[in-house]
Amino acid sequence: MHQSTADTLPADTPSAVPPAVPPAAEAPPAVRPAAAPVALSPSRAGDFMTCPLLYRLRVIDKLPEPPSAAATKGSVVHAVLERLFDAPAGQRTPEAARALLRPEWARLLEKRPELAGLFPDDADGAELGRWLAEAEQLLDGWFRLEDPNRLEPAERELYVETELESGLRLRGYVDRVDVAPTGEVRIVDYKTGKAPSRDYEGKAMFQMKFYALVLWRLRGVVPRRLQLVYLGGGGAVVSYDPDLADLRAVERKLLALWEAIQGALATGEWPATRNRLCDWCAHKALCPAFGGTPPPYPLNVPTVTVPTASGAGDR
Repeated sequence: MHQSTADTLPADTPSAVPPAVPPAAEAPPAVRPAAAPVALSPSRAGDFMTCPLLYRLRVIDKLPEPPSAAATKGSVVHAVLERLFDAPAGQRTPEAARALLRPEWARLLEKRPELAGLFPDDADGAELGRWLAEAEQLLDGWFRLEDPNRLEPAERELYVETELESGLRLRGYVDRVDVAPTGEVRIVDYKTGKAPSRDYEGKAMFQMKFYALVLWRLRGVVPRRLQLVYLGGGGAVVSYDPDLADLRAVERKLLALWEAIQGALATGEWPATRNRLCDWCAHKALCPAFGGTPPPYPLNVPTVTVPTASGAGDR
């Protein structure tokens, strides 16, 4: 899951909590023009499977969404877990991880000043302090699940992209890739929530199989293990060992999904699907399932052409 870029931490990054007040002249983020998608990522594929209208509003209309405290916390924790491996083995301690939290929050806030709006009435910094303390708990939980001093990741926050024979482009970010001395590959993804019930475990593992498919297409090696590390709810590690049949099945599913997206592009029909995530949807007020009205469809119908080989992505 992509949470941060892999640049280096400046030596003069402030350790103090930055003020939770955005600059008065800060302009809202520009809305990107509507466009047809040219690629699939795991998150956007998941959007379409969950609710086609949600996919449309995010990918085609590109409607902005307010920042989420939980998602932002996940971004900061992911950044810390990535950067912790800059330290040599033996120095990757819980204390070192906690020490990275405030600088990583400062770095993210500098890139996205609108995140200061997460704590609008926090003059004394108490709310932000509690939020950072929750992030510390997630980091402490990770050390109970994995020992970073025994790990030397081959890749961290790895961007992967490949194009299938059909022309469909797949892309995404992998949190961590471990390679054993014998060459076996393990793909690791951090989740700051709690482990889902068995009924919903397949959705998270679909994301991992997506990454495995892309790496197999890029490198010709089927990953030996897919590992989800859940930091919330007491922590849990969920693993799956895929085979080539798994990856081919995921590829067929993605091709069918892309064909369905093409059909929706041609007709302009993106039905809303009620699901357990509706209460947290940023676009609920626009949803017909709850009495709302989506904005006018921004693409031409039925003459829209679906590009498959070039252009911007859908993340």
